[in-house]
Amino acid sequence: MRVRGDVFWDWADPTLHHRTHDETLDDGAHIDVQVRLSRTGLTQMFIGVYGPSGMALHEEAFDSRPGESMTRALAWGVGELA
Repeated sequence: MRVRGDVFWDWADPTLHHRTHDETLDDGAHIDVQVRLSRTGLTQMFIGVYGPSGMALHEEAFDSRPGESMTRALAWGVGELA
């Protein structure tokens, strides 16, 4: 079970359309990249890295990814963690 940190909970808004990439790495860590459109049409992104036990190792939220579509932002976020 993933233990979300404050960054995730401050970013989370289940009413907004979003896309998610969730992956388990070879070392057992989990990555979670989520992108969404804000109410004003900005592309926003969340990146989370969680240890094998589910504890948050790193969480980061971006309020805006100027000039990026949701698809492009998701690909960038996953690429950052690869």
